[in-house]
Amino acid sequence: MTSLDGATDWIDGRPATDGRVVLVNFWTLTCINWLRQAPWIRAWWRAYRDDGLVVVGVHTPEFSFEHDATLVRRAVTERGIDYPVAVDDHSAIWTAFDNRFWPALYFADRDGVIRDFHVGEGRYEESERSLQRLLGVDRPLTAVAGNGVEAAADWDHLRTPEIYLGGGAEPGRRAYLHFNQWGTAGEWTADPEKIVLAEPGGSIACHFQARDVHVVLSPGAGGPVAFQVFLDGEAPGRHRGTDVDEGGRGMLRDGRLHHLIRQQGPVRELTVEIAFLGAGVEAYAFTFG
Repeated sequence: MTSLDGATDWIDGRPATDGRVVLVNFWTLTCINWLRQAPWIRAWWRAYRDDGLVVVGVHTPEFSFEHDATLVRRAVTERGIDYPVAVDDHSAIWTAFDNRFWPALYFADRDGVIRDFHVGEGRYEESERSLQRLLGVDRPLTAVAGNGVEAAADWDHLRTPEIYLGGGAEPGRRAYLHFNQWGTAGEWTADPEKIVLAEPGGSIACHFQARDVHVVLSPGAGGPVAFQVFLDGEAPGRHRGTDVDEGGRGMLRDGRLHHLIRQQGPVRELTVEIAFLGAGVEAYAFTFG
């Protein structure tokens, strides 16, 4: 297994890995795919740590604000992570593993040899069986169920892919959005990784089909910014996500993924809009589930 020496910091201390089965999990705090995988990693750690398993999380940031150590530690606390996490701010561990993906799992045996590898969500039964083989145990698989933002995606009705807002992509006009198109209202500026709201009252919208809608936001250098979410022009009501109330009202306090919509009942093609009461908001990506 490649060295973990490139970490810029450790949360909960660097673990001893010699002679242990090691599961390395690359993640970044805004990644919806990792958030939905996280319950399984926690469950495996708690089920097999007494059998010799060591789990090492490696937080390698995707967006600039994810280098903030306070946000990383907050994510560790909120996700109930009680295994060690390497803070990989300079992508040194990422590069040493020649990794390319969030999330990614590397399974190393007691001799430090990588015996299995998996990218993304899913394949949970096979991954747990890999752990059992490496540990030399054989017992029923762990029962896992994600809640809130960690709930598994509704893959059967998911028709809208992840949408990055930076990179110079030209948004559509808010009033004329086609399916899987996003648009803005108000004054926004763009850079390679985000769009930034120049004055209060601006909004972003997306025409989508999915059960869940999330957006990666940061307040930027300013303080908290109030926002309101609309679903086809109305308050989301019972279709609200975990970060807004039934009226669609929420507060942007720090950089992270925000859960805006969870459709109840049949999943329909709709338009979501987020209006901001303050300026300086940074918007990075829509993700869906």
